[in-house]
Amino acid sequence: MIMLTGQTLTIEEAKKVLYGEAFVTASAESVKKVEKSREAVENIVKQKKVIYGITTGFGKFSDVLIDAEDAEQLQWNLIHSHACGVGEPFPEVVSRAMVLLRANALLKGFSGVRPVVIERLIDLLNAHIHPVIPQQGSLGASGDLAPLSHLALVLMGEGEVFYKGERMEAIVALSKEGILPVTLKAKEGLALINGTQAMTGMGLVNYIEAEQLAHQTEAIASLTLEGLRGIEDAFDQDVHLARGYRQQTEVAERIRRMISGSQLITKQGELRVQDAYSLRCIPQVHGASWQTLDYVKEKLEIEMNAATDNPLIFDDGEKVISGGNFHGQPIAFAMDFMKIAVAELANISERRIERLVNPQLNDLPPFLSPSPGLQSGAMIMQYCAASLVSENKTLAHPASVDSIPSSANQEDHVSMGTIGSRHAHQIIQNVRRVLAIELICALQAVEYRGIELMAPFTKEFYTEARKLIPSITQDRIFSKDIEATASWLNQIDWNSFIHRSLPTA
Repeated sequence: MIMLTGQTLTIEEAKKVLYGEAFVTASAESVKKVEKSREAVENIVKQKKVIYGITTGFGKFSDVLIDAEDAEQLQWNLIHSHACGVGEPFPEVVSRAMVLLRANALLKGFSGVRPVVIERLIDLLNAHIHPVIPQQGSLGASGDLAPLSHLALVLMGEGEVFYKGERMEAIVALSKEGILPVTLKAKEGLALINGTQAMTGMGLVNYIEAEQLAHQTEAIASLTLEGLRGIEDAFDQDVHLARGYRQQTEVAERIRRMISGSQLITKQGELRVQDAYSLRCIPQVHGASWQTLDYVKEKLEIEMNAATDNPLIFDDGEKVISGGNFHGQPIAFAMDFMKIAVAELANISERRIERLVNPQLNDLPPFLSPSPGLQSGAMIMQYCAASLVSENKTLAHPASVDSIPSSANQEDHVSMGTIGSRHAHQIIQNVRRVLAIELICALQAVEYRGIELMAPFTKEFYTEARKLIPSITQDRIFSKDIEATASWLNQIDWNSFIHRSLPTA
């Protein structure tokens, strides 16, 4: 059971919730803060104070006063008018992340919602009811208005959800689980949609997937090193300590452990003096990507526990401030940085693929073909990898450098962070496929070299992978191999595999 407090949620805890390993509950202490904040909103409505979003309209309509008897209608209108997202829905796990993060943010007690609103969000999580939320339509300020409006519709018993593998009307799924819809009161609609949970939810899933990929690319690169009879000297600890980057040093240390005991790995001067950069500079390149992922993790864990609503209620209602915490710039930057860092893992992987298949760069059969000329072998897999990394180069263009004014220029600078998150997700899928191609090629290369000469770790990795990926004995439809391998990389419990198979330092 993961207890949400609004302040302490970590990526590891979120991961357990997202992938169905834990249920969720709310901290009693945090609920008390929520109740006090709600009392403040009720008093504001009774006293007819002029407070944005509570007794006024929204955006450019902030100077339009709303009567107390219209408070519920205002919230209904807000959610329905703002639910104008388009395109394919977010993956279910991202929708789940958005629900989790919105519940956690509201538990900070600065938003003025009733506890029942948070209870319903938690009910959705524990019942595995996931709102259908279109991916397109957010500017990333005032938060993720359109996506979160589709989430809010579900609490109201409207919209669509994914439930037990099916897409259906929300009210049907809620009824099956005995969950009652909520009629939103003053400020509650605004509190649900004024936040960065779409970009942050997708960013959270992106980080979880990218972290696993970054570990996997080290193991795949180790197989490639064996297939190309790489030189181990470049991974010597002294080289990396001399530069001083922790992540680079850690990558080198893990590679040394992965290739430890290999009879295929060489020393400098034994076959050649030095390797090409795509082999020799694995720690420097992969390490730099790890530096960026560490930065992204830090920003995500701050944002996951942030109050991103507007206005925010402080001191039991004595202070209600219209601020700008909904602006997604921190996450927009983090996602743009992530795009570059993850794309680079594929860039260097594709160059290793080229070295595996190009007979001018190795002493392996051309294109790893069992019958060169008659059979093309891995030739076009390298084309596919080249296409994917080139696509990534266009997707890696920063979304955050763009801004388009909205709401009659009241909201005149926006983050485009959700676009960055979506593009990062696409890049990650492309990178996984490039790594799948490198793995297929590396497995074939080490077979030609002699699997009995492999390091214990890489041999174990080889054995696991070969349960899924057959040897190339003749040309076949390699598209199926690539997709199956990419899916396997996404689903394998990598931490357990590493813990079981990797030699200790």
